[in-house]
Amino acid sequence: MADIKKEISGTTMNIALGGILDTKSAPQLQDAIMESVADVTEINIDMAQLEYLTSAGLRAILVAQQEMDDKDGKMTLKHVAKEIIDIFKMTGFLSILTIED
Repeated sequence: MADIKKEISGTTMNIALGGILDTKSAPQLQDAIMESVADVTEINIDMAQLEYLTSAGLRAILVAQQEMDDKDGKMTLKHVAKEIIDIFKMTGFLSILTIED
């Protein structure tokens, strides 16, 4: 189960994830993003404490990216562990996501 912390500052949404983003927690992440996405132009997701994500977690990340693409906004994933970057590579998501250290 993932720990999800959300904070909004102006038009920027900052989310910190911890634990495992799975079928139980991915909908919570998606809900947290969707309930505020209309008011933001930038989403920053800090994955420093995220240990693993399943296909449901990948889907939640993809939905958020698509929402930001649709409104010409920006989404950045930060502090992503090598294991999670490997998952993004295997699924082809690396080419559509913005990742920073």
